[in-house]
Amino acid sequence: MQSFRFILLASLTLTACGPAPLTGQAAAKPVAASSLTPGQKSAIGRKIWQNECGGTVDGLTTWNAGEEFPSLGIGHFIWYPAGFNGRFEESWPQFVAYVRKQGAQPPAVALERHSPWTSKAQFQKDFRGPELSALRQWLAAHVPVQTDFIIARSYAALPKVLAAAPASDRPRLEANYRKVAATPHGTYALIDYVNFKGDGTQASERYQGKGWGLLQVLGSMEDVPAGQPAATEFSKSAKRMLSRRIDNAPADRGEARWREGWHNRCDTYARPL
Repeated sequence: MQSFRFILLASLTLTACGPAPLTGQAAAKPVAASSLTPGQKSAIGRKIWQNECGGTVDGLTTWNAGEEFPSLGIGHFIWYPAGFNGRFEESWPQFVAYVRKQGAQPPAVALERHSPWTSKAQFQKDFRGPELSALRQWLAAHVPVQTDFIIARSYAALPKVLAAAPASDRPRLEANYRKVAATPHGTYALIDYVNFKGDGTQASERYQGKGWGLLQVLGSMEDVPAGQPAATEFSKSAKRMLSRRIDNAPADRGEARWREGWHNRCDTYARPL
């Protein structure tokens, strides 16, 4: 895993798209997800599939209770029905565009701009139908490209975080990122959390003005040494930010029901892969 840590740390040399460059870093091209070994990518993909879908094929096409959209793939990529303008980043169309550039061809239904299912009841009625069944089969057979997409999104997150933060905060945010990335499970934590709750830079992904993404988790970390202490602190900070999200969420969303599962997921960040 030493080479994996090197590759992830090398991604920190991306130039931020903001008013000031990354602190202390020379400009460089992004490191492609394909630079990781198949074994490294496979371990990350399996872990995220377990986190999001319980590692099941059925979990690859899900409509969560209380949500207005389906979530697909090992990363539960969000796909909005036509006319719905949600606060969360819609990642399914991004994923489809990514895989097509890689030469993969998803089933025809995946190419539609908006989810053809507009309600959970309709989605569940069609769950064993030909379209969702074909989609699950394709997703189960194309886990590596889903993993590549998730890793690529994570690599792009740090420049966005630094660009969105006040200049005075950037050195500490970058230092915390590097501290967490010093262990194999820390690198997994950074990759997984961006897929799980985003980079924290979008104003729409906030309740009462408070976000819960990578920006907020790095910013709320206590000052600890690199390595295992940093991975443990990242886990604790993530749980703090998610609890704050739950406390600030509109009452009708009922997000308290997710607290235990979210916290259990964050606990995995402090443990070896």
